[in-house]
Amino acid sequence: MDEDLQLLIKEPLVSIIIPLYNAEKFIADTIQSALSQTWKNIEIIVVDDDSTDGSLAIAKKFEAKGVQVLHQKNSGASAARNKGLSISKGKYIQFLDADDFITENKIEEQLIVLKDLPNHLGLCATVYFFDGEDPFQQKPIHEWYGIDTDDTADFIIKLYGGPIVGQTFGGMIQPNAWLTPRTIIDRAGGWDESLSLDDDGEFFCRIMLAADGIRYTTAPVNYYRKFRKGSNLSAKKDRKAAESMVKVIDLKHRYLLEAIPQERPLIDQIMARHYLSAAANLYPSHKDIVNRCLQVAKSLGYTKIDYEGGTPGKLFSKIFGWKLTKDFGYISRWIKGKINTL
Repeated sequence: MDEDLQLLIKEPLVSIIIPLYNAEKFIADTIQSALSQTWKNIEIIVVDDDSTDGSLAIAKKFEAKGVQVLHQKNSGASAARNKGLSISKGKYIQFLDADDFITENKIEEQLIVLKDLPNHLGLCATVYFFDGEDPFQQKPIHEWYGIDTDDTADFIIKLYGGPIVGQTFGGMIQPNAWLTPRTIIDRAGGWDESLSLDDDGEFFCRIMLAADGIRYTTAPVNYYRKFRKGSNLSAKKDRKAAESMVKVIDLKHRYLLEAIPQERPLIDQIMARHYLSAAANLYPSHKDIVNRCLQVAKSLGYTKIDYEGGTPGKLFSKIFGWKLTKDFGYISRWIKGKINTL
């Protein structure tokens, strides 16, 4: 990068924090994408969460290049991120998952647009790809949130509200896409270590509400790896994950009501839809949690569940209801599994 430009921006230090757990196939590429940043005033902190494969040994090979590698007793990704934050010195924080990577210009381009906006967030596009695919075959799509805004509450309403607010809204913003000033994290607080699912959603809800605005940059790209067999945490449906999913909805609902109480009718409607979505997602497991979600959604005045599946499933659900449709799907997969084992 141009040395005069770095001097103009006073070369703020950026801390890249990588929580690591059993990612031996990917961690070298992830760390290399951090080392390859065109913005050179960086520190890279890898926090191993007690991996049982060769992840830690691979990460340690990068210590000779200045990468800090820490180890902790297995406590979860949020605890690992907090540990990294506790020793980091950067004015800006880049979170980076251990199986993902970012383009070499990611931090530089975001810093350029944030240089006069110390309490704004940087955001870029994300390419979602399945493990084993060539991620570079896909071009980044700049979705509705590819805008600049100084109204973060309105931004969150559009992000969480989806079709309730408008057909173009909704979607997901993956954590690596953000670049966050430390001042905002100090204001909002660290990661909630009690959460195991959608902990990033809860964290960045607080972060967005604590920020003065968001600035979007079109040049850099975040590459997010997905797994067909559901090996990533977000695909898990164990009891702890189910409780975490619903707790995050509770917290997001509370945060929004505290930030913009005048929008309560709309917020209630939006979050009721999230409770219904959680109920449909978790059913038929954890029926007590499912029933609580249904009750809360009903108390908020919203009872319609849109079946999330293929066209046959949607048609079936219109006739027989979403619960029977999901029951039929589980039974069909069970029979197919038994046939395949014969």
